[in-house]
Amino acid sequence: MKLSEMIGNFRSDPAGTISQWQDKRFLWIFMAALSLFMVILAHSVFQIWLYMRPCEQCVYIRLAFFAMAFGGIVAAIKPSNPGLKIVGYLFAIWGSFKGVLYSIKLNKIHHAAHSDDLFGVQGCSPEPTFPFHLPLDKWSPEWFKPTGDCGYDNPIIPDGAQLSSMQKAITDFYSEGWYLWPPSHFMNMAQCTVITFGVILLALLMAAACWIITLVRKRQAAAHVETSSYTGKLA
Repeated sequence: MKLSEMIGNFRSDPAGTISQWQDKRFLWIFMAALSLFMVILAHSVFQIWLYMRPCEQCVYIRLAFFAMAFGGIVAAIKPSNPGLKIVGYLFAIWGSFKGVLYSIKLNKIHHAAHSDDLFGVQGCSPEPTFPFHLPLDKWSPEWFKPTGDCGYDNPIIPDGAQLSSMQKAITDFYSEGWYLWPPSHFMNMAQCTVITFGVILLALLMAAACWIITLVRKRQAAAHVETSSYTGKLA
């Protein structure tokens, strides 16, 4: 389908068009790939390569991304299957919603840790409590065991570690903590993730609403056809 046709369809029937889009695998795979990319970036690049230790809220945020990735993968198996789509929506919406909450809490702690509000630095523990009491920090400590302090995400380089020239340059760049642009302290990690989760959550809720609207329309149309057929037989 051409772009002009897609735009025309969207203008004439936004809900129906969005409902059709989510029956394709691309959007679900894109969400799953983006979520996995964020987790791998946090773990393999920032934690392992740049020595930024994850805090309690950080590992919760990772779990939220994994939930979204799982939901996307399940739905992508066959997006037109209502059962798989519902499971995908449940995991993705739960993950994005919890991700927003975790990110907001981390941002509050980050603000308090870098201000004079010492009582604001609460909700950060080396012993995480995951949903359903899953011992993820025991099953996979490298991914889910908090080893850092909330609000402090600057590189902590172990004694004797040999850094490459690139590692040295990047760890120096983030020496005061993770920011989208460290020199000006523009947008910390929590603020970036709350925007990411928030955008995805809004998109998911809108898509789910359009799907429900389309289903209701189809049911009403089917009922109307059945009623008209029955009336015609009586006549």
